[in-house]
Amino acid sequence: MLTLDLTNAPRWHDLTPGVRVQLRPLTTALMVATRSDPAVEAVPEEASDEERAVAFAKALARRAVLGWEGIGDADGNPIDPTPEAIDALLDVWPIFEAFQLTYVSKGLLLEQEKNASALSPSGPSAGASATAKPARKRAKTARRA
Repeated sequence: MLTLDLTNAPRWHDLTPGVRVQLRPLTTALMVATRSDPAVEAVPEEASDEERAVAFAKALARRAVLGWEGIGDADGNPIDPTPEAIDALLDVWPIFEAFQLTYVSKGLLLEQEKNASALSPSGPSAGASATAKPARKRAKTARRA
């Protein structure tokens, strides 16, 4: 069952022990705005899927992060979530992975649910298993008159 959170309130997400971020809800408006972000649109066509994922995640985080705890500068002083600081945070691999798993993937799960039908048995999505048993003998063809 799909449950709707009608409050649309920001939530805190733990990314690693001692680091958490307050994020806007992952809404359609947020995703659409991120897709048309100049940094996302500037990714070259020949870029890898990984490069595209990083550009998208950073653009999304710049829009979604409202606050954070446990993040500081080189001297250990707490810093505010500026666009540059958000990009630097997502350059840390465990943080990037946690952001993708706890925030982005939850929104994409709904997208996957509507694509849950079986693969076509032929064509580019071939993959459905056959239900008929193979014939034991080669069939004879009818003679033409």
